[in-house]
Amino acid sequence: MTAEHGDKSAPINVLLVDDEICYVNVLANRLSKRNIAATKAFSGTEAIRKLRDTDFDVIVLDLKLEDMDGIEVLKILKRMVPHINVIMLTGHGSEEAAKDGIKEGAFDYLTKPCELHELIAKIKEAHKKGQDG
Repeated sequence: MTAEHGDKSAPINVLLVDDEICYVNVLANRLSKRNIAATKAFSGTEAIRKLRDTDFDVIVLDLKLEDMDGIEVLKILKRMVPHINVIMLTGHGSEEAAKDGIKEGAFDYLTKPCELHELIAKIKEAHKKGQDG
């Protein structure tokens, strides 16, 4: 359920994919206070399942997941919804993997831990690009 172009009050619908449950819960709560509706997925498999059932504006995907490699998850998500903008989160020292993700169609990446305002700005940027085409 994506926001219509003219409706500025509609929240940005984001899928958060990370196996750090506490981090995702805190992040989702903080985003919800900033007009970003976050759906949580704690594994690559769960993310794929949720993407089948719901339209998202942006996906925030951690590259290190227990069940699947983040790049593999990215490839599957992009095959399912080619136009979706995916922001990857990567730990320090994993920038090479993030650059591989960009080659596979990711919108951009941030290193964890990132500041909330940086992530929100990147989500809004990815959402705007998705609306613009």
